[in-house]
Amino acid sequence: MASTKESDNASNSPSSPKNVYKDSDDGRQRFLLELEFVQCLANPTYIHYLAQNRYFEDEAFIGYLKYLQYWQRPEYIKFIMYPHCLYFLELLQNANFRNAMAHPANKELAHRQQFFFWKNYRNNRLKFILPKPPPEPVAAPALPPPAAVPPQPPMPATTVALTTAPPAPASALSPMPYGLPSGSALAKNDMRNSGIDRRKRKLERN
Repeated sequence: MASTKESDNASNSPSSPKNVYKDSDDGRQRFLLELEFVQCLANPTYIHYLAQNRYFEDEAFIGYLKYLQYWQRPEYIKFIMYPHCLYFLELLQNANFRNAMAHPANKELAHRQQFFFWKNYRNNRLKFILPKPPPEPVAAPALPPPAAVPPQPPMPATTVALTTAPPAPASALSPMPYGLPSGSALAKNDMRNSGIDRRKRKLERN
């Protein structure tokens, strides 16, 4: 009787699972596989491949995408090398985005937007988000102190008179005849006038 009661109690009590699956490497392999898959979602071409092969029509796969959202927690996000994967993982929770990524045009649009973000985000952030440091004042170059010049004794008047050149006379003529103005007092050498004068002298002698 007692044995039958013990057997009934054992059958009614909730039994714990006997064979609990446990990874041989404490989940390291699973961690690496899920990390690799999540980071593959940073590529719009790979998302397009999943949509083309109808992975997004499988309810189990949709549930797996929801499960992978634990990578957004701080203790796991530090292992992510491509943060765009978390953005696309969030978009993949929407059925409209999953259906749209099946079309090549939408895939190309997402790829272009991602490229432009990589190309311009850093420059835009540095220009408009980070505060600009105030301009540093330019230090004026230090001028050397003036050298002390010893006072010189005054020169005597005789030496000053000798060293200074005498003033030129006002009536001095310029040695350059072509620089003279019209009506100059210098005689002009005209061959025709000189020939007439010689003839007059010969006639006077005769």
